[in-house]
Amino acid sequence: MKEFTIRQATLADADALQECMMAAYSVYLETLKEISLPPLEVDYASEILNYPTWVAQREGKIVGGLIMTFEESCAVVSNIAVHPAAQGIGLGRALLVFAEQQARTKEITRMRLATHVLLTGNVSLYQHLGWNVVDQDSVRITMEKQIS
Repeated sequence: MKEFTIRQATLADADALQECMMAAYSVYLETLKEISLPPLEVDYASEILNYPTWVAQREGKIVGGLIMTFEESCAVVSNIAVHPAAQGIGLGRALLVFAEQQARTKEITRMRLATHVLLTGNVSLYQHLGWNVVDQDSVRITMEKQIS
């Protein structure tokens, strides 16, 4: 039985999405020390209004989020996160598969995302799901995936 649903976010979801993202990213604060995390400073109401945004719900609570942008030849996963209480049930993978489906509806075959170099668990997950590192500097790893 599927333990969660993914749906388009509405403005009414902004506060709950913000809380979910804060919880998801706060687990990285110790690893990243003084480094700022842009997802912790985002106005999620503005994100919902301006970008394709989806939420994952479980038992009526928002436990994940996905924000994308679409360029002419590339779908960009701008922000993706899962609440710590909902990790380990396949939700991160499901959100990435959902993102691929959104790209396919626009006939886009290349996807891109970026993550911090110190978030090695994220990099491993993305690589396991077919993403490849295409660029890296001292802060950011950029990854891409070809989809059909």
